[in-house]
Amino acid sequence: MAEPDVSKLKIDRSLAPVRRGRRGRWIALAIAVLLLAAGAAYLALRPRVFDVQTAAIVTAFPSQQFVVLNATGYVVAQRKAAIASKATGRLEWLGVTEGSHVKEGEVIARLDARDVRAQAQSAAASVRAAAASVEQAEVEVKNANVELKRNQDLVDRGFISRSALDTAQARADRATAGVANARAALAAAQANARNAEISVDYAEIRAPFDGVILSKSANVGDMVTPFSSATDSKGAVVTMADMSTLEVEADVSEASLSKIHPGQPAEILLDALPDARFRGRVSRMVPTVDRSKATVTTKVKFDAIDPRILPEMSAKVAFLSQEITADDQKPLLAVAADAIVERDGRSVVFIVADEHAKVVPVTRGAKVGDLVAITGELKSGERAVSKPAPDLAAGAAVRVATK
Repeated sequence: MAEPDVSKLKIDRSLAPVRRGRRGRWIALAIAVLLLAAGAAYLALRPRVFDVQTAAIVTAFPSQQFVVLNATGYVVAQRKAAIASKATGRLEWLGVTEGSHVKEGEVIARLDARDVRAQAQSAAASVRAAAASVEQAEVEVKNANVELKRNQDLVDRGFISRSALDTAQARADRATAGVANARAALAAAQANARNAEISVDYAEIRAPFDGVILSKSANVGDMVTPFSSATDSKGAVVTMADMSTLEVEADVSEASLSKIHPGQPAEILLDALPDARFRGRVSRMVPTVDRSKATVTTKVKFDAIDPRILPEMSAKVAFLSQEITADDQKPLLAVAADAIVERDGRSVVFIVADEHAKVVPVTRGAKVGDLVAITGELKSGERAVSKPAPDLAAGAAVRVATK
């Protein structure tokens, strides 16, 4: 076997790294120091971002501090009626629509009453005939009494027999009885006439009290049969309510009954009128408990009825510990007490706007529950910084911390 040729194995010295010496190392170190200095300068000059908690500026009412219990319910009319007629007939005329205001005794609908009018006319004729019979009977009594007196004189003179006098007496008695019968017949005819007139009046449907028409259940041409359950007939023609008797029926838990009593002041809020607050008071409590809900129905009367209030509106009732005034129902801006701080001798609130703090001077007001009323250039819904840091200033960057 031939020996290997190692003469060709050589090292190429031209590919070896070139030594740069100490100067290169100092340059690299200087660059690193410059970079560190620039980073430190950036951190020092960069604005500080404050992590803050916020509280909402809200609209509050002084009356809220007197609330002892809240309940929900609906507006109802204490006096409400479904109006119908005692008579049965076809609806001939309807003079109202939903929302119509009517007065007590006003005719609001009329049934076809041609048959009962004919009966009334017949009854009136019977009254006239009976009255004529009374007049005829009274004339007969008068004639019989004259004849009786004449015969009495003739008997006393002996010109006629006693039997003739007896006959005259019998005629006078029959005439007197005839008057009584005629007068009784007249009274019966008059009673029948009154019944006929009432039947005619039943065909006219009148409002039983002042109120507003809530709904109508029949139209012209419908058969009105109040005491029938036939599918093609109507019972009530309209439903109406006395708007001056509106009140709120609220359900109060039986466990909270000790907190309310008749005459207690209350504040009523309606979902349909969110900007209005109405004063009222407990008028009465239904003396029974709803077993399924464990609540007691409580009636709350309005101190003053607003024309915008309608039956069946959803309502919230706040039962109060004391009477309130109109000023107690005026809205105020309020915020948590820890959002108000002193800066340069004045009270301020820091508002978060575009991720920066904005200083707004405020004036403290009365406490409203857990909040404090304030006045200043603020709006409800803005967010105020809670417990602002002593070095927090206007324009500082802030970041709202999540809880």
